[in-house]
Amino acid sequence: MADRTESESRKLLGRLRDTMAEDAAGQARLDKITHLTADSMGTEVCSIYLFRDEDTLELCATEGLKAEAVHQTRMRLGEGLVGRVARSGKVVNTANAPSEKGFRYMPETGEEIYSSFLGVPIQRLGEKLGVLVVQSKEQRQFTSDECYALEVVAMVLAEMTELGAFVGEGAALKARHTNPVLFRATVGQEGAAEGHVWLHEPRVVVTNLVADDPETELKRLQDAVDSLRVSVDQILASASDPEQVQVLEAYRMFANSKGWLRRMEEDIGRGLSAEAAVEKEQSNARARMAQVTDAYLRDRLHDLDDLSNRLLRILTGQGSETGAELPPDPVLVARNIGPGELLEYGRSLKGVVLEEGSVGSHAAVVARALAIPLVVHAGRVTTEALNGDHIMVDGDNGIVHLRPDETVVTAFRDKMAMQAKALERYASIRDKDCVTACGTRIGLHMNAGLMADLPSLENSGAEGVGLFRTELQFLVRNQMPKRTELAALYSRVLDAAGGKRVIFRTLDIGSDKVLPYMKPNDEPNPALGWRAIRVGLDKPGVLRMQLQALLRGANGRALTVMFPFVAQLYEFREARAEMDKAIAREERLGHVLPESIEVGAMLETPSLAYAPNGFFREVDFVSIGGNDLKQFFFAADRENERVRRRYDTLNTSFLTFIERIVQRCEKAGTPVSFCGEDAGRPIEAMCLAAIGVRTLSMRPPSIGPVKSLLLRVDLGELRRVIHEARERDEQSVRPAVMDYLRWIT
Repeated sequence: MADRTESESRKLLGRLRDTMAEDAAGQARLDKITHLTADSMGTEVCSIYLFRDEDTLELCATEGLKAEAVHQTRMRLGEGLVGRVARSGKVVNTANAPSEKGFRYMPETGEEIYSSFLGVPIQRLGEKLGVLVVQSKEQRQFTSDECYALEVVAMVLAEMTELGAFVGEGAALKARHTNPVLFRATVGQEGAAEGHVWLHEPRVVVTNLVADDPETELKRLQDAVDSLRVSVDQILASASDPEQVQVLEAYRMFANSKGWLRRMEEDIGRGLSAEAAVEKEQSNARARMAQVTDAYLRDRLHDLDDLSNRLLRILTGQGSETGAELPPDPVLVARNIGPGELLEYGRSLKGVVLEEGSVGSHAAVVARALAIPLVVHAGRVTTEALNGDHIMVDGDNGIVHLRPDETVVTAFRDKMAMQAKALERYASIRDKDCVTACGTRIGLHMNAGLMADLPSLENSGAEGVGLFRTELQFLVRNQMPKRTELAALYSRVLDAAGGKRVIFRTLDIGSDKVLPYMKPNDEPNPALGWRAIRVGLDKPGVLRMQLQALLRGANGRALTVMFPFVAQLYEFREARAEMDKAIAREERLGHVLPESIEVGAMLETPSLAYAPNGFFREVDFVSIGGNDLKQFFFAADRENERVRRRYDTLNTSFLTFIERIVQRCEKAGTPVSFCGEDAGRPIEAMCLAAIGVRTLSMRPPSIGPVKSLLLRVDLGELRRVIHEARERDEQSVRPAVMDYLRWIT
């Protein structure tokens, strides 16, 4: 019986392949597929429903239902049994369709005479394309073999759709990868960019879906799996970290999974090629992944997905080296990317678009350092984009235009031209001191993390580096950097700064920054977990090594060091004691000590704002870390789009809180600055200055816009506006501040 089923399946797939090869319009192909499928399965009806948009399905071809219903019958996602299949991505198999919950009767189709119903999703690598349905008058449950056969047909339909087999006059679909697509994503790094797509991992395109010789295909699959297993074993043999070994063992388990291989072999037996069998299994895994909430299971399905990609590349020969040339204006498109890989591309990139990622990821930090516009959470972009596609990235609003039409191109280019004119204006005030209209001097500093940032110190007009992130040098390596390497780097940073102050923040790892050579901690809330100075104090070896490297890198020059994520006075004291020990050790060794040393702390937790007075007296300076402090103050994860936009920096309570910190610092005579995204937003920067912050640290491109506005502002008047809004119990001072700005401009 199994052999007969496989034989019938191969015959059907052979006919489908012949249909695809015919010189026919897309609609004619769809019509023939429904006829062939109904005939092969012995049903009176076969229908193909495809998505017209993400919420609407349309009857695009049918054998057995009324022909006039084609392209007229539509339904919403979740509506009727067809909509249920589309929403859930699961098979619906029933002997009595009208009795099923959610059944929707569509009189224009004439389907009321059909009882049994079998619907399977048409999907490719997690992307839902439509629903394939067979129906019959006889009340019967379809067998598992019949369900399986229809799933294989649906898979071939999905691949044929990808290859553009249904494009043409009167066709149900427009050509894939030709339509304009808009993605609404999350801002990772501001800026605008226009260019052409460069896929970090080029998509594997399967063109030979059906095979006549199962034995040959089984041999090809087995050879590819053997090659895959060897490569995984080689990676495992070179791994030394126990945690990496554990992950790779799970990886090898999948590579040796008999069930995974058996399912692909069964698909080949029914007529699919080896590549098509792998991709069918991968699509099923992606569909399961979308429905799994358990983090462990999702990770394992990710492993399986990655293995499938590797296997497809072995079978097709479509590796990362495809022979394509990097365009002159590349915009990198990827599901995700590590900091080291992004650094390899360097400043050649015009922009970066990630399907996954986060605003606090390593890649986002590198993109900011390279001043490259970045958006994250651009769902399905790797599915839609092809190498060379025209793409526009609006990093200010988190919008991506793929293959934009002329009206979008014109509007986008107008925006970029306006930004270019603004940059010219900012360049004219680059060397001008930032003194407000009321005569108050505001220090504007830049954030950095790479040597590549340092030219911006001169070009942006920054007075110094208010934050140098030292963790990037640890994140982009596969092993711990040596003390001598770090000392040389820190020395080059100070050389490039040309005598301007550089505040080195010690290693801020943990949360979303996990070193590849350190065991990650499975924490339910890593942002509030074992990170930054907590790691340094619990595992002081790395902290001591870094402090020694900083002292040696200074080589007699002034050194400024800041400890991150200090939450309590005792933490600062313990960290300061480590610095004192490092100084004493360097002195004993006869090394040159810095001419002066300042040791400060980053205030990122509300608890430190209420620390004993001793903290503000003992610390040499305080830098308010606005990004973390804001999310902890409002209990709103800045990675979570649902909540982070609910809370305004100009919220009265938050500004009052910042003002309180400034007052405590002033009372102790301790310099205070504000560092973070809000420091680089002109309106927010202006208000921070009005409540007493006299030093701001931001990304280099923000210095010009911030200075331009501060030069025109009377801080005394603005402070009065803020206080009056607070006295009126307004939730945010923003409306009052915007009214003031309209008045002065």
